[in-house]
Amino acid sequence: MRSSYRPIGNYIRLVDERNNGLHTTNLLGVSISKQFIKSVANVIGTDMENYKIIRKNQFACSIMQVRRDRKMPVALYTKDEPSLISQAYPVFEIINAEELLPEYLMMWFTRSEFDREACFYAVGGVRGSLEWEDFCNMQLPIPSPEKQLEIVREYNVIQSRIKLNNQLIAKLEETAQAIYKQWFVDFEFHNENGLPYKSSGGEMVGSELGEIPKGWDVGRLGDITKIIMGQSPKGDSYNTEGIGTPLVNGPVEFGEYFTEKTKWTTSVTKLSEIDDLIICVRGSTTGRFVKSDGFYCLGRGVCSLRAFHSQRFVDQVYQNSLQKLLALTTGSTFPNWDRLTLSNFLIIIPSRDLMEEYEKKISLVFGLIESKHKEIIIINNIKKVLFAKMTKVEFENEFA
Repeated sequence: MRSSYRPIGNYIRLVDERNNGLHTTNLLGVSISKQFIKSVANVIGTDMENYKIIRKNQFACSIMQVRRDRKMPVALYTKDEPSLISQAYPVFEIINAEELLPEYLMMWFTRSEFDREACFYAVGGVRGSLEWEDFCNMQLPIPSPEKQLEIVREYNVIQSRIKLNNQLIAKLEETAQAIYKQWFVDFEFHNENGLPYKSSGGEMVGSELGEIPKGWDVGRLGDITKIIMGQSPKGDSYNTEGIGTPLVNGPVEFGEYFTEKTKWTTSVTKLSEIDDLIICVRGSTTGRFVKSDGFYCLGRGVCSLRAFHSQRFVDQVYQNSLQKLLALTTGSTFPNWDRLTLSNFLIIIPSRDLMEEYEKKISLVFGLIESKHKEIIIINNIKKVLFAKMTKVEFENEFA
């Protein structure tokens, strides 16, 4: 550790302000993504005066289960109006904001290296809790306030770009969902005269899934997509050096939208292709999904859906059927899906022409969504460079 690193505890102090008089009611929690989230705790009959008040530029953290979650939940509160936080969360603040900026400290907490170090020290209990003293003894470089401000400004520019992209993605996804619902749920796709089918008197017929447009069928998920169940490769074929084919076996390899490459195998079993929908089929994460951005070896924890005619349609059918599919998992303590359960799931199947027309219409929307997600991946890589710069600043100070 370099000489200019200083213990966090030298710059922070605990705060314990209780909600006496019930002046505040907005109850928050802290997520492992290091953000404040609306609390879902049942507080009926709870004495809210015991809860802590958190104010602007104060931090709240959880030092429990750090090793289990491989992250330390900690967040900086930035709103002018105070909120409430459970008394289980330590709340702390910077002693002198002219020496250490709260935003700079929060940036340090966001680094993956910080979480790894916290995990190293988290040894308390079976779930690996971090002692407050050990947290305070963790160290960080403290450059000048001017340098801290410069780094924070660069970071905020990056974060603003990510936020804008996510807002655009959300709007595009709403659009895609609205078109799917209009065509395949409300049956208001355009008829041969360019008019909405059902409300223009299009003929409907009965089926075991309710009324559907004439010419459509009730079929099974396996009728529109090839289902490729994963199979674990040999254990001694795994590596993290990029040798062989990237492996996806569950959420660890799931990014925000695309798969992520974290491990590889030289003993490929089943393969995904680009644009497949990869879904979890085992454990508590059953149902989670991600898009394949290339060839991946599919491990036992996942399967892929590869459309016969329209991948976008298959993706939307899966997402809109997810809750019904989850009701079909087997295993009370370890839920899972097998191929037959997925393949035999009943769905409404429109004409092939309409599926292909939908694919053509919606591809531009999803092309933009995927473009923005790829842009976020690049921006996040730039953010890692900025995080690395925080330690480089310390190096420059020491040897200047």
